[in-house]
Amino acid sequence: MKTDMMAAPLWSTASFGDAADTSPMELSDLGEHLQHCSSRSGHWARLRCAAESMNGFVSARLVTTLALLSLPFLLLALLL
Repeated sequence: MKTDMMAAPLWSTASFGDAADTSPMELSDLGEHLQHCSSRSGHWARLRCAAESMNGFVSARLVTTLALLSLPFLLLALLL
């Protein structure tokens, strides 16, 4: 029976006794990547973030939100 062995990764997370620090080249690449990602997100990401924040706010106060939303309809029904 033939077994397939996975190739070892070409990177290592060990510092081998040296200081575990990033190189200036790695920081530069990371900065470019973050700038690229933030420029692509734009208005839609901000809108989605605002919608998620509103969803979290409303879901935490579900009963109060439903009561406040139904109040105008209740008042309108009483007046008519």
